[in-house]
Amino acid sequence: MQVVVYDANVLYPSTLRDVLIRVGLAHLVQPKWTDQILDEMFRNLRANRPDPVRLDRTRRLMNDAIRDVTVTGHEHLIDQLDLPDPDDRHVLAAAIHAEAQVIVTRNLRDFPADRLSTWGVHAQHPDDFLTGLHQDHPDALGRIVAAIARAWSDGATSDDVLDSLAVDAPDTTALFRQALGDRG
Repeated sequence: MQVVVYDANVLYPSTLRDVLIRVGLAHLVQPKWTDQILDEMFRNLRANRPDPVRLDRTRRLMNDAIRDVTVTGHEHLIDQLDLPDPDDRHVLAAAIHAEAQVIVTRNLRDFPADRLSTWGVHAQHPDDFLTGLHQDHPDALGRIVAAIARAWSDGATSDDVLDSLAVDAPDTTALFRQALGDRG
């Protein structure tokens, strides 16, 4: 199973975060993150949604949802790494330590291929990542989207989930809608 590290910027949007976590729960990949990645994500969430009780609960649920999701012991690698943004070195260090093949991030320019390939890692935009998963596991992703719609509990449909996901993964959403149209 492919090991992937989720960067903070892909965990920030709630629908994308939900899909990425459920991809791990479905055992399509083994997701990983660090406390530092979550600190960054929740720091940004708190700036825009200052509800500490709810955010603390979300963090706890995220860490409890997937077995062995948190990477530790990678800190010694950070100073050895060279990236355009030194603040991103901890993400690559986590990927190396976790033996991840992919870093899922929206900031591809901060993870240049020539700096990652030495370590057997490549960066992938979440839309490309999910498009690949959709092509390999269309039924599984369909079940994930339907489960999210049910969890929203306000009469949401898969289309509502896809509308929200389209902000961060437009190509994946278009493929998914096409697959739904082909079945209908």
